Amino acid sequence: MALAAARRANVRLPPEVNRILYVRNLPFEVSTEEMYDIFGKYGPIRQIRLGIAPNTRGTAFVVYEDIFDAKNACEHLSGFNVCNRYLVVLYYQPHKAFKKMNKDLKQDQIELLKTKYGIDLEADK
Repeated sequence: MALAAARRANVRLPPEVNRILYVRNLPFEVSTEEMYDIFGKYGPIRQIRLGIAPNTRGTAFVVYEDIFDAKNACEHLSGFNVCNRYLVVLYYQPHKAFKKMNKDLKQDQIELLKTKYGIDLEADK
């Protein structure tokens, strides 16, 4: 056991690797228990969050206790077939998750400023 821990200490992981996996293309009827069965084979899981809102259905976040377990699961389960759907398993990257939200927020702010100052770019053309 100590030998395995020593080997892990010498391994350098890419910067995008972390304990949180983002899973897409899940069947809508998949349950949390089934997710624990699928992903639990690769190590202890801290948390699984299934998307239930209309825009997040078919997605989930899986949080592992250990980063090496998450790496192993990502490598083995990407492309895994569940109910005739192939899973897309990625590492969660928060800066990418908020990029779209920030873009939408900026667009809303631009529209607000246009109406505030009476700017109509379509009329200028």
